[in-house]
Amino acid sequence: MKIYYKATYTYKIFRAFQAEFESFVSTLGRIVGYGLEFFCGLKNFPTTVKEILFQCARFGVSSLPITLSIVGMTSVIVAMQVAGEMVKQGGGNYVGMLVSILMVREEGVIMSGFAIISMIGSSLASEIATMRVTEQIDAIQVLHVNPVHYLFTPRVIAGTIMMPLVVVISSAVGILGGAIASNLVSGLSYKAFFDSVWFGLNMHDLNVCIMKAISFGFVITLISCSCGMAAKDGAKGVGLATTKAVVWSFVAIVILDLIFAAACFY
Repeated sequence: MKIYYKATYTYKIFRAFQAEFESFVSTLGRIVGYGLEFFCGLKNFPTTVKEILFQCARFGVSSLPITLSIVGMTSVIVAMQVAGEMVKQGGGNYVGMLVSILMVREEGVIMSGFAIISMIGSSLASEIATMRVTEQIDAIQVLHVNPVHYLFTPRVIAGTIMMPLVVVISSAVGILGGAIASNLVSGLSYKAFFDSVWFGLNMHDLNVCIMKAISFGFVITLISCSCGMAAKDGAKGVGLATTKAVVWSFVAIVILDLIFAAACFY
């Protein structure tokens, strides 16, 4: 009877959900564990400023062109959709405020996070996963060096430092792109647009944006490194670890964004 029961679709679906749940819990526990180990290692600062600067250049400079392109195009699209209708309805003086609030509160940091995940997060995960499956991390452990401290610390610190800078620059480019698009689509003057930006934005929006960026940078790098560290089974494992890092990072920053929105604006 047990053999027939295991052959049913109900049992197979149950086992599939069980396996996914176990994978979710183990991955979450691994990320939390590596995060705690990272913080414990900070007291000895197990890295060098040179390595942190190298990772900062990789995180910020290398990703900046694609990030600016994504955020700038998003702002242009939003302004094209909004400006024409707002000017027709007599609300041209509010276009800059709407675009800037959208960029600073949500689109700038979210789209920057997506760009960073796609370009840097996947790179970090595949790099560490390759080191894992080729036994380079085992060699590091043989030398009595903690691989979490050695590999995670410069990358996580660089991500936490550089993400706010990337977000600020991309948000500024997004607002500028919105001004240009609004002028071309509806004839709205640059003075009216930026007067509206000055009227609508406040320090609270900027502070929340910076806090979001710091938390996003930390979470993206930690998740990417953690998923890479758990890789196994050769080249296939590298691909799976990279995919898991990207998916988990996407989900994590969306959840964090929801938490920030609920805590800071409602």
